[in-house]
Amino acid sequence: MTRHLPLRPNIDDGIDRKVLTQLRARFLRVNQGRQLRAMQALSSRQQRVLTLLPLLFHVNHPLLPGYVSAQTPAGLSGFEPSAELLVEAQRLTRSFGYKPARGPAPTPIHGVFLMGSLGTVAQAEQSDMDFWVCHASNLSEAARGELRRKCDLLQDWAASQGTEAHFFLIDPQRFRSREREARLTSDDCGSTQHVLLLDEFYRTAIWLGGRIPLWWLVPAVDEHRYEQVTGVLLGKRFIRTEEVLDLGHLAHVPCGEFIGAGMWQLFKGIESPYKSALKLLLTEVYASEHPRVECLSLRFKQSVYDGQLDLDELDPYIIIYRRLEDYLQARNEPERLELMRRCLYLKVNKKISKPPRNRAKSWQRLLLERLTREWRWSERQLAMLDSRSQWKVRQVSVERQALVNELNYSYRFLSSFAGSQAGDVPPESRELALLGRRLYAAFERRAGKVEFINPGIAPDLGEDTLTLVHCPTPRAERWALFNGNLGAHEWQDFAPLRQARSLVELLAWCHRNGVIDSGTHLSLHPGESDLGEFELNHLLSCLTQALPMPLGSVPERVLARARRPIQELLLINVGLDPLKQHSQMNVHMTSERTDPLSYSGVRENLVLTLDRITLNSWHELMVERYEGPNALLDCLTDLLNALPAEGERPELRVQCFCRNRASAIAERTEELLRELISNLDSKARPRYLLQVARHYHLLELTPGQVRHTTLEDLPVLLEHLAQDRAEYNPIRLDRNVLEGEDLALILSAGKPGCVQVFYRLHETHTQAQITVLDEHGAVWRTSAPFHDEASLLAPLQRFLQSLLYRRNAALALESPQAPLEIIYQQLQPAAPLRVQHLEPRPAPLTQVSQPFYDVQAIVEPGSGQRAYISLYCNHREFCELEYGGSLFSNVARHILTLRSEAERYPCYITDLDLSALLGDRQPSVVHYLRYKASLEEALNTALRAL
Repeated sequence: MTRHLPLRPNIDDGIDRKVLTQLRARFLRVNQGRQLRAMQALSSRQQRVLTLLPLLFHVNHPLLPGYVSAQTPAGLSGFEPSAELLVEAQRLTRSFGYKPARGPAPTPIHGVFLMGSLGTVAQAEQSDMDFWVCHASNLSEAARGELRRKCDLLQDWAASQGTEAHFFLIDPQRFRSREREARLTSDDCGSTQHVLLLDEFYRTAIWLGGRIPLWWLVPAVDEHRYEQVTGVLLGKRFIRTEEVLDLGHLAHVPCGEFIGAGMWQLFKGIESPYKSALKLLLTEVYASEHPRVECLSLRFKQSVYDGQLDLDELDPYIIIYRRLEDYLQARNEPERLELMRRCLYLKVNKKISKPPRNRAKSWQRLLLERLTREWRWSERQLAMLDSRSQWKVRQVSVERQALVNELNYSYRFLSSFAGSQAGDVPPESRELALLGRRLYAAFERRAGKVEFINPGIAPDLGEDTLTLVHCPTPRAERWALFNGNLGAHEWQDFAPLRQARSLVELLAWCHRNGVIDSGTHLSLHPGESDLGEFELNHLLSCLTQALPMPLGSVPERVLARARRPIQELLLINVGLDPLKQHSQMNVHMTSERTDPLSYSGVRENLVLTLDRITLNSWHELMVERYEGPNALLDCLTDLLNALPAEGERPELRVQCFCRNRASAIAERTEELLRELISNLDSKARPRYLLQVARHYHLLELTPGQVRHTTLEDLPVLLEHLAQDRAEYNPIRLDRNVLEGEDLALILSAGKPGCVQVFYRLHETHTQAQITVLDEHGAVWRTSAPFHDEASLLAPLQRFLQSLLYRRNAALALESPQAPLEIIYQQLQPAAPLRVQHLEPRPAPLTQVSQPFYDVQAIVEPGSGQRAYISLYCNHREFCELEYGGSLFSNVARHILTLRSEAERYPCYITDLDLSALLGDRQPSVVHYLRYKASLEEALNTALRAL
């Protein structure tokens, strides 16, 4: 190997032009070596693209690729095509002839460079080509447009030659002042990485023609005074301006660039962690050295100056690796170092445990063999890495842990660095927050979330043969998945590939990670469950149709908002037969009551379990299982609470594949769910009454706060409906609830802003039932002996009128409110026939001329929890101070003395004042009716005792 002496030009001591010539020759020698390496891995058609490009930018010929017009800028500085190049051009177009310019000709194209992985150890067959076309700063807008169109045509031509090429126009003057195109490589995230992009350019770019970078000729030790050195070189004509182009220096890297570069690589690393890990760690190295950052390009330049021209050690990826190795060894982090080595090995993608395709080993393979010997990797380890395309769940899970740890560490490092440099970096808090959300969605574990284990680690996790086993433990339900085809007594001797508390959770994990695909043979051992091959196959098919994989990347605008469900899949009775006893006896139930929520005469609920699978807008897949007596209501409540207050609703699917009445169960549940969502979206905040088995369930449909109450029977339901309410919320009835009950008709007739009185007579005309639905939708019901409608309704009417008068008197005259209307309706026909309709009735007459006993009650706070009651009977006062515990007996005795006959018919309270108890609170009418009923009960009990 030829030894090269170090070159140490120093402008302070004077510069030797001979040294500058030697430096130029060294860089061009390295450049030529890289170019040859790049050509070796290309096909002949791809080589043609790389060979002809300088000529295509030098001449403007209508028969050559990329021709736009005669006005398109052409002419490459200092370029003169060789005879071999002209022959190659004539192979492309035989009639092409090159005529050298006579005299000085304009050369608006200052340089053409190939940037990226070509010519490096990581070059692959699918590597794309990024070309920087540096042009004169004085080009007009029209000329730049012509040149842009020429680049587009050359890109199309390159594609026809099997090459993915990208062309980026560079104005060196604007570039130095950071006025550049948003993207200058196919892997560029924008102008926030100007210096780091320039660093990558200087250490990876291959010069194809034109002017050489002025940066080559400035010693690394003088980077901090780049402007001064270049001023001397150009001002004293050590080099000519037309021989070099100036893209700037690397003396200072702004803090914000580390954050921007790190975020970009983290973003990419979520889907392709191997490709990003090396650059992520390099960003960490740079940031840890701030503000005295030594960019890798400076190391590369110093090596050339020192005469170290070994192409292997000057390879951009090897330079990165050596820097990372030094950093991690100094920090004593061997696990991270091993991960970086695996990332580099897999990036190079030369399987050295297997014989080469050709007899001769490529230079990349030889370099990788030398590195792996240096790392002391075993043949077994190499074979494992080389079989990455066959990696399955176990290997991928182990590797994922290391990669996710690295990505999370990088995010924490970036966040910490941004916080420590808050005054020196542009505000990146939003971008960091979005990136944190992206990492959280991709990798964070949480209850019910299906873990995605293969972020670009292996191409396919599909297994050929799997065994699915139901193997519950004494403490919990359990399903397990095993490799291979295992018998009923074999699986216990093997470790499961995955296990879960529910079958759907296990199948969802397999689906999310592609473990089960169309080619997988699945053996089933259902154990004590009712799962069969038919149901299992339908479950897998349902997952495939409802949740197509793989999932795409989540847009930033979506991550900026709170996650919301975009798909909801409910699977009912998985592995369960709701009518198992009848199936075993081969008995088929016949009944007019076919509602799956209250089936047959015994009112069975056929919805025993639900498995809810949710895909949200952040592409998190969640699974939750519901079982027990309130499984359906719990599931519906959680699903409704997960919906955003506004915006698009998720796509809903409800499926059931059990043995009996599967379609009816699924259709009924989906119909109920859609009706609940419709009511939730109605803005009325209604309540929804549903019957499941023999129990009633009342759902409060307030967005984000949906809750349900279980009520055992009709009396408990009525007691619940009588509770105070702050505002009117209509009650919506499920189509099968309260069948044959008059309450269904009453609740359906409810409306705000009025008090509705419903009464129903018995056909014997001895008894009547009164139901009041007040202005807030609270319900009060009582039964009373019936003599005639006037005696039945007039006491209630008097009380309601007194109550409303007292309420209106408390209001300010400046803000009058519409008085509450009292509406009377009779339920027809009379009991016990089934109620059919409501008949409006006039309010009973309560003229002053009609005689009645005016019984007023005033309730005030007493000592402790006890209230202090005063009764006024025809204006005579009876108070507890005077009568104590015999208050009601004395009032009853007084009332009897006022009656013409000693008949013990009921006595009614006609007015009630609770203002001392309630203060400023104004409950609805039913609150007063309940208090009235309790006072009347005490008074009439005393009356009957006399």
